Amino acid sequence: MDIRIEFGSKIRELRARCGMSQEMLANRAGLDRTYISGVERGQRNISIDNIQRIAAALRVSMAYLFSGERFSTNAAYQQKEFALPFKERFKYSVDYEKRILSFQVKGLQNRSDVDYMNSVLMGVCSAYGKSELSILVDHRDMKSSDGEPVVYSPEVAERSIIFQRNLLHYSNKAIVLCNSEFMVQQLIHVTQESGIPTTPLFGQDKEMIARAYELLDITGNDLIKAL
Repeated sequence: MDIRIEFGSKIRELRARCGMSQEMLANRAGLDRTYISGVERGQRNISIDNIQRIAAALRVSMAYLFSGERFSTNAAYQQKEFALPFKERFKYSVDYEKRILSFQVKGLQNRSDVDYMNSVLMGVCSAYGKSELSILVDHRDMKSSDGEPVVYSPEVAERSIIFQRNLLHYSNKAIVLCNSEFMVQQLIHVTQESGIPTTPLFGQDKEMIARAYELLDITGNDLIKAL
């Protein structure tokens, strides 16, 4: 396959899985929408400078754009994905002995969902002092109705940075179980923006859980277990 077509398909897939339109990606990358359209159709011999711009707009490294991880091109952030209320897709628990706050999210989030989660968890954290909590986050089931992983939409990523900055006062570390290497890439970006020390994990489920438990010095968790 022509490398330009292959690269364009990868851009279209990543854009779709984080809920961006071509126009939004173009605006974030400082490029014209018709240029992005041409890139996705494999009609542009794209420069290194513009590859870097697109990577930054998608919150991934340039190297990741050439990785083998692939997705469908189905647009992820559709209204039907929010039919089940977020309160039924968000759970949390606290290990009072180990001082570990755990929470998991299933399905997609929007801006108000992140704000709700922030409000609930800040209420939990307020009982603790600076750097007294460790955080375990489960995003393995952040999938759309087609069963494929999704990542943060631009608005969710921006709200997540604010959320993580709020957690920074209470947290000494955060371990995040990811649904894809794409999410790992995005979390690295969110971590850089928020300043909270975060370790994103992705891989075989049992190995990922074992590594999370090791990092938190625990042997199990009431909420987050191997699938």
